[in-house]
Amino acid sequence: MTNATTLSAPVLYERAGAYIPRIAAVHDLCGYGKCSLGVAIPVLSSAGCDVCPVPTGLFSSHTAFPGWYMHDTTDILDDYLAAWRGIGVEIDAVYSGFLGAPEQVDVIRGLYEEHPTALRVVDPVMADHGKVYPTYTPELCQAMAELACEADILTPNLTEAAIILGEEWKGTDISDAEAERIVNALVERGAKHVVLKGIRREGEDVVRNFVGGVGLDVVEVNNAYLPYMLHGTGDVYASCLLAAVMAGRTLVEATAFAGDFVHDAMLVSAEQPNFRDRGVSFEPLLGKVSALLA
Repeated sequence: MTNATTLSAPVLYERAGAYIPRIAAVHDLCGYGKCSLGVAIPVLSSAGCDVCPVPTGLFSSHTAFPGWYMHDTTDILDDYLAAWRGIGVEIDAVYSGFLGAPEQVDVIRGLYEEHPTALRVVDPVMADHGKVYPTYTPELCQAMAELACEADILTPNLTEAAIILGEEWKGTDISDAEAERIVNALVERGAKHVVLKGIRREGEDVVRNFVGGVGLDVVEVNNAYLPYMLHGTGDVYASCLLAAVMAGRTLVEATAFAGDFVHDAMLVSAEQPNFRDRGVSFEPLLGKVSALLA
């Protein structure tokens, strides 16, 4: 295990002058609850990126509410992306999150083939705290696990990592050695770089995340723990991490930025009415994302 301050981590995206990178954001669109594209678009736009949404589903709200509506967009995606090809859309990164059906993995692979130099970023949004999300079938979990192994940057929580590896979820209180094993196992499966999120040990006041990759040591990046959970923090985390990467930061620097941003956004959220339901309030902090370009 290596300390984050001593790691010589690679820069995964070289920002070229005034060029504005273009990102295909393959996520669902959620009407209420501040997650998925509702997070990715403003966060990445604040980092000077051109965000091009590819909606994998339409939700009335996030699924933590007792009543919600979902429309699966799988049937429109081939025509949607064919129209992009027709006008010559070029992509610098493909950033995927929540998927609506197993067939959408093939849609993402199509983007990989059409844009072979694009950075492949997979946030394998399918489960947390040992439970799979209600719209995810075993077939969709398997398809997501396969996609995860093709990522340049993979950002699973512990539950998602267990699904990808076909292992039992062991909770969030795991040792450094176990976290390192999981990161290396995901790399061995094919992911080039991995950020394993959400290790929290009994009695501690920090959240630990572990970063590794091909030919790299595994390092820990941590931030302060807050004693409440908000829906959408994973989307904010992954979007902030990618924002920092697209601004030319190393993956370790990007991981630290993402963790600190989510922590601060949760503090802002706690000052809002019904904050546990409405999602993470990141909007007042978008200046921090813009400052990545300074």
